[in-house]
Formats: sequence, C-alpha cells, structure tokens
Amino acid sequence: MRGYPVNLRKDGKFILATFPDVPPAITQGIDRAEALAMAKEALELSMGFYFEDMRPVPMPSKPKRGQAVVELSPSVAAKVLLLNEMLRQKVRPIDLARRLGTTKQEINRLTNLRHATKIDRIDEALRALGKRLYLDAA
Repeated sequence: MRGYPVNLRKDGKFILATFPDVPPAITQGIDRAEALAMAKEALELSMGFYFEDMRPVPMPSKPKRGQAVVELSPSVAAKVLLLNEMLRQKVRPIDLARRLGTTKQEINRLTNLRHATKIDRIDEALRALGKRLYLDAA
C-alpha cells in the first residue's frame, strides 16, 4: 500500500494538513514537520471511522509531483487491506472466523485498530480470503 497524499497549506499561523482520499483526516501544525507528524496521527485515527462503520477505507491516490505523502504503520495498513477485502467479498467476521477455525471475537480484534495484532495473523486471515500480504522494503 502506498502512502496517502497530504495537502499542506498555510492557514494563519499554522500549516493545515488535509487528505484528499480521507476527508475526515484534518489537522495542523506550527510548521511543516509538525503538520506532517500530526497528519500521520490524524490519518490513522480517521481510519477508525471507516472501521467502526464497516465501510471500505479509501485507497491512496497517486500523489502529485512534489506532494507530501504520509505512510500508515504496517499493522494499520494490513488491517485496512483485511477490512476492505472482507467487505469486497461480503465476508462477515463470523464467516471468516469459521474459515480460520477461531472465534468471531478474534476476527473483531483483527479488524480493530486499537487492538495490537500480530501481522502473521492478519496474513492468515487474508489468505483465508484468497489474498496474500506482501511487504516491500524500498
């Protein structure tokens, strides 16, 4: 998963950070560095709205030349991919639990951004959906 392009613009004394792909993610900082640090936090927090509502998380668009990009943490990115695939295939947590031989509660933890999850388990869940999780060191 690529990073999410972020728009940075001067807004009074602050730098406003917004995401064209994730409208709920809005924040600001006193300078570019702080705005980008706050943007990462705002982006990951905003992902929670999609998870709570069980709506697909928008995938990042291609950044424009020179546009800043904010990367999700690997565990959040993996959970986004899992949630989106479950929704795309219309697989309920209980159905995925049956495929994995586990409980619905464990699947709910896999799709909860506030719950720490081993990335290996997210990979297993994606495999149960016919997908594979790839990591790339660039």
